[in-house]
Amino acid sequence: MGRYLLLAFSLGWLASCSHSPAQQSAPEYGIRVVHVYPHDRNAFTQGLEYHEGVLYESTGLEGRSGIRRVELETGRVLDFKPLAEFMFGEGITVLNGEIFQLTWRHQTGFVYRQSDFALLRRFQYPGEGWGLANDGKFLYMSDGTDEIRVWEPPALTEVRRIRVHDGQRNIRLLNELEWVDGEIFANVWQTNRIVRISPEDGRVTGWIDLEGLLTADDLAEPVDVLNGIAYDAATGRLFVTGKLWPKLFEIVPVKR
Repeated sequence: MGRYLLLAFSLGWLASCSHSPAQQSAPEYGIRVVHVYPHDRNAFTQGLEYHEGVLYESTGLEGRSGIRRVELETGRVLDFKPLAEFMFGEGITVLNGEIFQLTWRHQTGFVYRQSDFALLRRFQYPGEGWGLANDGKFLYMSDGTDEIRVWEPPALTEVRRIRVHDGQRNIRLLNELEWVDGEIFANVWQTNRIVRISPEDGRVTGWIDLEGLLTADDLAEPVDVLNGIAYDAATGRLFVTGKLWPKLFEIVPVKR
């Protein structure tokens, strides 16, 4: 999601997404850091995916947006496919040999061949594009609200929407998404928290608190918000990073 929304808009939506214990019913998790990898701190991370041994990343900001293939161990960018200068890239997901990418406010998505980033086709959607994930059959798309759209490929027909809620409270500002062992993990924009979501009914099954990942030295240069979740289904590894962050973390959620 972009960095240029009005402050009043941000504060209003953040107030509806506060996390006081009195309002929250789902269990809380902290984290244990397993490993720290370098990350390109010029990457305004909008989408992150680990698929069959390869890390894929979508970046935002006009003139800097695109998709990239990244070497996990070094953070080195192996391939990069830029978007048009006027476009703002958003979430990505990889399915059936194709990479799907959203844009923020242009209501246009792109589908690339996974092997060489060749553009295969475009698609349209109403509203804003924020995050993408898939369960091997359907695509899940966030738009900054409390809803997740469910699309059926190849036509990306919308089949239903999931309203995300923790008890009676709807959870807004859902951003980058990842499918993790039958659940949807979502960054909540402008927080250091990940929400775990049941795809069946939108119920929040847990909150993961990632406060304090970056050190004072990491913060010596400008960074933006936590954003970017990738899951290695083969090994169960979970990775997180943020926009303009110098590090990418392998973490394990630990129930409090």
